[in-house]
Amino acid sequence: MNWIYDNKEITSLSDIPSNAIGFVYVIVNKSNGRIYVGKKILHTSRKSTISKKEKTETKTKKRFKKVVKESNWKDYYGSCIELKQDIAKYGKDNFERKIIEFCHSKKYMSYCEMKYQILYNVLETDSYNGNILSRFFRNDLKNEV
Repeated sequence: MNWIYDNKEITSLSDIPSNAIGFVYVIVNKSNGRIYVGKKILHTSRKSTISKKEKTETKTKKRFKKVVKESNWKDYYGSCIELKQDIAKYGKDNFERKIIEFCHSKKYMSYCEMKYQILYNVLETDSYNGNILSRFFRNDLKNEV
């Protein structure tokens, strides 16, 4: 199942706004209606050591270079263990992946994730989200709600 945004299937980076660095999404279990709200970055970067051969070819004195590659966003189904177990149990076809909003900075993406987790009321409903920002946990709210 591909990502859906604005009733259109998103299958490649060319379907995504060029200045977006990631997106906030909701995954819906069609069997029971449970949701998961999260965020996903489109590219990953890491530092890599520059080889002696490459240093002589490029005549650089730098020791490291930044390597950027496309993330696993196409096949991503969240980081929640319980969600992954249900995907294995029910199959990927029983889940719908929707992009809620494309984001243009990491900070804004974190804000949007929290905003939509609150809007979808994930801690007070039977969602896959057990916490928001690793600060607010469902178990802590049980006595309050």
